[in-house]
Amino acid sequence: MATSTAIVRTDPDVIALAEAVQGQVFLVDDPGYAEACATYNLLTPLSPVLAVAASGPADVQAAVRFATGRGLGVAVRNGGHQVVRPTEDTVLVNLSAMSGVTVDPTARTVRIEGGALWGDVIEAAAKHDLAPLNGSSPTVGAIGYCLGGGHGPVLSRKYGYAAEHVTSMDVVLASGVTQRVTAASDPRLFFALRGGKGNFAVVTAVEMALFPVARFYGGGLWFPGEQLADVLRTWQPWCEQLPDEFSTSVAIQRLPDDEMLPPPLRGAFVVHVRLAHLGDAAEGEAMLAPLRALGPTVLDTVADTPYREVAAVHSDPPLPLPYVDRSSGLRELSAEAIDRLVELTGPGSDCPLVSVEIRRLGGAMDREPRIPDAVPSRGLPYQLFAFGVGGPDQADELRASLAGLIDGMSPWAHKATMLNFLSPDEATVPEEVLGVYGVELYARLAALKSAYDPLNVFRANYNIVPLVA
Repeated sequence: MATSTAIVRTDPDVIALAEAVQGQVFLVDDPGYAEACATYNLLTPLSPVLAVAASGPADVQAAVRFATGRGLGVAVRNGGHQVVRPTEDTVLVNLSAMSGVTVDPTARTVRIEGGALWGDVIEAAAKHDLAPLNGSSPTVGAIGYCLGGGHGPVLSRKYGYAAEHVTSMDVVLASGVTQRVTAASDPRLFFALRGGKGNFAVVTAVEMALFPVARFYGGGLWFPGEQLADVLRTWQPWCEQLPDEFSTSVAIQRLPDDEMLPPPLRGAFVVHVRLAHLGDAAEGEAMLAPLRALGPTVLDTVADTPYREVAAVHSDPPLPLPYVDRSSGLRELSAEAIDRLVELTGPGSDCPLVSVEIRRLGGAMDREPRIPDAVPSRGLPYQLFAFGVGGPDQADELRASLAGLIDGMSPWAHKATMLNFLSPDEATVPEEVLGVYGVELYARLAALKSAYDPLNVFRANYNIVPLVA
């Protein structure tokens, strides 16, 4: 096998690749390279030896075969939210042009191409009064989310992880072979793909279930940050008693003075309680009584809401920004844990982080799926996720604050955490990835990696190392 060398336009292999694909091939100095490599997190730039803007599966095949012929890895970009490893010595496959979404309203299914974002899928499904098991942000790539399990902040407590509702996947293997994978056609690969986070193939399309949800009752309650302790002490026992139809999370936010925010939130220190109820509005409002009793809010957006507006529940930043993040599963949110969290992030702290979020999980996410998958976080009660925004000159300070938060909450940490929340700082540490999966599941996946990707071509991810590598 040829070794990696500098790539130039006159290279015969590059010429052959450019002739083989219907999309475009971008070298480092080409106009369009930067756009093809752009990411949501401005602190995690991509720098592959070349990028292929794929127009279809055949282009992906050609890119994979070029990479393996040169001893290079393959990185995949769809939404660009999750970049966890440097991409030098890789070929980047950009799937943005492959963004088709096709809904079968009778079967309540959707076919999603590799580059489609959740916003595309939500809109297509809403036309038929259906909903996908999407994430909190509409700009996240739908397939990358499913490969990591996929926690939906509205539907997952009732229906489970997104991965368990995937029924087929179209893939390009490390060998360059295309394959449609189902539980019947290749149960081992189907198991590994759903939770294996891009370690086993480039997924060019999935088919998955939709749900008969056209509306929900929910939104956000923002309380003054000074009420943090009272909000958490009310929210924790309250959320433990909720039915599976009700989802919630809470975020401690120090928001920027940004004109994109509603005026009451600009530059504010607030506690944002996110809420989504799949029953009727009167029932949902009755359940909010303990939170309403906390007193006036800074902002209240709770209402009967069309599902196509689901992004308003979390109001995630829509545009790229520079940030660092960390996460941890929590086994409980006891009175002692709340006191410590208030000490670390409350009004008496000097916490510089924009957001410290705790998501209540449970419900259907604790149940084993009908068809086994590799999602490692079932049984996790709470997920902690925090991030700080700032350029490279602020990154070390923010990392120190994040480390202090994670270390401070470690007495209540769970052995599991949600795979999609791993930060680059965590996902590049082999022990962290092993810890997320656990020894037994990781060993099973490493054996499958040896079968499907023995040379570790798909390594620019939360990497599972093949046993033979």
